[in-house]
Amino acid sequence: MKIPTQKQCFALIRTMGMMDHIVDHSVMVSNIALCLCRYVKQNTPSINEELATAAALLHDITKTRSFHTGEIHSETGGQLLENLGYPEVGDIIRQHVTLDCCETFSPVSEQEIVNYADKRVLHDTVVSLSERLEYIRVRYGGHKDFQDRISMMWQMTMKLEKKIFRHLPFLPSQLPQMVEPDIRRQ
Repeated sequence: MKIPTQKQCFALIRTMGMMDHIVDHSVMVSNIALCLCRYVKQNTPSINEELATAAALLHDITKTRSFHTGEIHSETGGQLLENLGYPEVGDIIRQHVTLDCCETFSPVSEQEIVNYADKRVLHDTVVSLSERLEYIRVRYGGHKDFQDRISMMWQMTMKLEKKIFRHLPFLPSQLPQMVEPDIRRQ
């Protein structure tokens, strides 16, 4: 499996011209992913921290350009990384908005960690799921079809939170205190 280094991730971020606030968001998502991986690894030793943190850093890699093109940034970001020779990273990026599946009793996956980490970051701050949901509802919930998609996504995210935290030594509300700024903007 080929995974880009942090240095390669930040080089790609610069190449793609990501807006600063999106980079800051991505760095925080990556720090949350790393924190969760470290704890999840105690019960799921196969979890790959490098894979999860690289995908988290790059999860919004095509979001800046999507403002002009109207593309679905999770799909085009996933395709970009696959085309660059990182298919596993691309698959996680593709699922950062909506997971292909979330089985309650299967081991926690890197896709689930990155998806969940993204749902806990508003701009560059770790917030509760309810705070993030309210922001998403206000920002994207203007149309009935989006409201239905947001509602379904949020039901899955609540189940995902229970799954991830079932074996962790802290509560979801304690996550902000657990996250260390190990990954810094380069």
